[in-house]
Amino acid sequence: MALAHVYNDRSYEAFGCLFGVRNGSFEPLAARRGFPQDASRAAARAYQWELEDAHSPSWIDWAELEAAEWDEPEAPIAERPTCDDRLTRRQAVRDEDWGDVWTVMRTLAERHGAENVRLVAWFDN
Repeated sequence: MALAHVYNDRSYEAFGCLFGVRNGSFEPLAARRGFPQDASRAAARAYQWELEDAHSPSWIDWAELEAAEWDEPEAPIAERPTCDDRLTRRQAVRDEDWGDVWTVMRTLAERHGAENVRLVAWFDN
């Protein structure tokens, strides 16, 4: 299923938190894993279609998302190493934006198992 059906926005904080793209303030959950060799034909076609402009393909499964420490704060910024107003993962990947994605993944995981449901992503220039 194409992510655009349930999420069609740009959140660099979320992309950085999840995949390490365009944001260095979080240790990413799933950076630089590459495009999965066993991806669906539809996902592979979509990726090949955008390959010229695509970068940083990666993936994360529902089990990893469930196990993530969502209250973990972003890394301190050098200019403000003791600042207490750092974002948490939960604030970077907001349910208001990503809730539909999580609902779809959770529902599929209930049927197929958490390790068998994954979010495959790549980014354009």
